[in-house]
Amino acid sequence: MVEKFSEPELTALRTELLQGASDFREAAEVMQMFLVGRGYGVSPEEARHAALRTEVAGCSIEAIQRELEGLALVN
Repeated sequence: MVEKFSEPELTALRTELLQGASDFREAAEVMQMFLVGRGYGVSPEEARHAALRTEVAGCSIEAIQRELEGLALVN
């Protein structure tokens, strides 16, 4: 089953990524905290790769959703 995060959750995450993350490492940490806060496990290395891909994709809501779906590990 693929997790679909709500539009408000993704919008808030996008805002945090754009305003609070100065580089992809910080963006990866923000994405990790987002998922861990929702009960998912996350590979730190994969989170860094996802943050880079999200940045390259312009940090769109769709890119964030796609990357979160790939990162979220069921505990």
